[in-house]
Amino acid sequence: MTNTLAFVLGGFLIAAIAIDIVMFGDTHMIFLGKKFFELLEWVAFWR
Repeated sequence: MTNTLAFVLGGFLIAAIAIDIVMFGDTHMIFLGKKFFELLEWVAFWR
């Protein structure tokens, strides 16, 4: 992955999170954060 591609993907993720917070509020991001940590625990099981 090149630096340019990493910056573009990072910018896209930050923009998507910002749009999500503006449109739906921050409680949605808390829910997604909890689900993300559950996914990390599940993936770590397969390591």
